[in-house]
Amino acid sequence: MMRRNRSSVAPEPPPGLDLVRPVAAPLRSTLRELKTRIQAKLVAELDADLDLSDTEKVRQSIEETYNAILEEENVILNRTERARLLEWIIAEILGYGPIQPLLEDDTVTEIMINGPKNIYIERRGKISKTSLYFDSDEHLLQIIDRIVAPIGRRIDESSPMVDARLPDGSRVNAIIPPLSLVGPCLTIRKFAREPYTADDLIRFGTLTPDLVEFLKACVEAKLNIVISGGSGSGKTTLLNVISAFIPHDERIITIEDAAELQLKQEHVVRLEARPPNIEGKGEITIRQLVINALRMRPDRIIVGEVRGGEALD
Repeated sequence: MMRRNRSSVAPEPPPGLDLVRPVAAPLRSTLRELKTRIQAKLVAELDADLDLSDTEKVRQSIEETYNAILEEENVILNRTERARLLEWIIAEILGYGPIQPLLEDDTVTEIMINGPKNIYIERRGKISKTSLYFDSDEHLLQIIDRIVAPIGRRIDESSPMVDARLPDGSRVNAIIPPLSLVGPCLTIRKFAREPYTADDLIRFGTLTPDLVEFLKACVEAKLNIVISGGSGSGKTTLLNVISAFIPHDERIITIEDAAELQLKQEHVVRLEARPPNIEGKGEITIRQLVINALRMRPDRIIVGEVRGGEALD
């Protein structure tokens, strides 16, 4: 963990922007120093052969080592501080650091990180600034690497932006210097654990029952459908909803930059574009996948997002 060079006091929000308290508030400075020291010692003492994919076993091992270190150093903490410090360290080792509580909060729909010190969230359609922060650019880059590496993506000066996804399907975009002038930026679009249904959109007032019936008829008639709208307007949500109207005996091919569609049908083939490797080779574009999908005997082709020539195909 890198040292912080600035005060841990969160800046005042600009006019009209609420400062929200996150699920887990930042640790006070003395606890942060203790966390840094204990975390370094804990990582050094953990079994190098420990299978990190077995999160329960790793968590148990971390907790046992953590308690032993506290006892060895004769650290006195109250129950709340002891629990918070442990969760903070576990988030750094197994999770996504300071933003882990936001990822676990179902009321948060989007996380926007503009450099290490500015973390915003969207909750119920309203954007607010949190008092969470990363210690440094390097700390934030560490978490970005942890997100993109498992799916074979990379981010560095030669490839300074990347689209990725979390294991739960949440969509991730990261961009770093020299393209970003405010330091590493990370945007995470979270999705409901259970996809919204047509009934949900009717209840929200997004669609009317008549419009749902019309869209269902369009899908059943195999009409071409284009969904367009601004960022965060619900395009993917609507696409998931109307895709549910596709009969279950049809073969569906989905094509996406970063897989996020949540179809319930059984006969679904999911394809995902691939960026170039470090030598600039091996890129597979959405357009190439559309052409290939035509050879896969599809009844339906669903393209998650079109931004280029694939729109003509």
